[in-house]
Amino acid sequence: MSFSRKVKEEIGERFGVGRHCEIAEFTAIFNLCGKIKKDRIGKNFLFIHTENLTVAQKSDILLKKVFQIQAEIVVSNHNIRSGGYSYLLYIRKETEVFLILKAMKVVDDQGDLWGDSLRVHQRLVQNTCCKRAFLRGSFLVAGSITNPEKAYHVEIPVLAEDYAKDLQKLMASFGLEAKLVQRKKYHVLYMKEGAQIVDFLNVIEAHVALMELENIRILKEVRNSVNRQVNCETANIQKTVTAAAKQIEDIKFIECNMGFSQLADGLREIAELRLEYPDCSLQELGEMLSTPISKSGVNHRLRKISRIAEALREKRNAYF
Repeated sequence: MSFSRKVKEEIGERFGVGRHCEIAEFTAIFNLCGKIKKDRIGKNFLFIHTENLTVAQKSDILLKKVFQIQAEIVVSNHNIRSGGYSYLLYIRKETEVFLILKAMKVVDDQGDLWGDSLRVHQRLVQNTCCKRAFLRGSFLVAGSITNPEKAYHVEIPVLAEDYAKDLQKLMASFGLEAKLVQRKKYHVLYMKEGAQIVDFLNVIEAHVALMELENIRILKEVRNSVNRQVNCETANIQKTVTAAAKQIEDIKFIECNMGFSQLADGLREIAELRLEYPDCSLQELGEMLSTPISKSGVNHRLRKISRIAEALREKRNAYF
């Protein structure tokens, strides 16, 4: 099961604290997969069309719980090869249609048009709990979230730009910084930061998915930290090995072309130790000296040896 599906199944079982929250969530669902149509004799009827069983089930539950309405449900196999199904929920009774449209703030008490489904009606989302419910319903229908093992990405595509901007404002009220981009005919709200996605899951009350994502984030951060440390240590080892190889090369050049007898006692001793212990660190070499010195002191002596070797090479090249 995909992570996105896990989230949707979890929030499919979440309901608001009051009727107003449930109306907000139902409205979000209807706005994204519902339609208002007229029948042959000109009467309005409503239907919700979805290929997501969780959306269909929640819509049916909300209709019964909030409006005491039993929808006419039609299930059809829209893809024989994949076994995919389409779910249609019809509300045909005039009184029930009016009750729902009035609750969604589409019509007023007289049945005149009040708003439309291309905007988020602010009277539906005045309370924080209703904003949570509206975002939950929106994600349930249109949202998707990438498996956090691979990447952090959540998005909600909608057709109307104004509607997308209204959802963006709802998210902003919870401190969520969703970005908006147009992709073909859709206006897509998206977030790519792990912390923001965790906060979003908390807003829509997908707490189980939130904990799973947090665990994955922690493991990834630990893994990345270990990798950075290993890479750093590997780079340091490589640097040390390269430096030691150059030091040994310089010391051998001096030994062959000048001999150690002309070196000062301190330089001769460190040169002999470096040849004998090529894998030791500068600090370890410093501790082996007859008069121990610091790491920086060893480095200073080896630099002097390097300069002597370079001077010998230049002199030799000039001679030949």
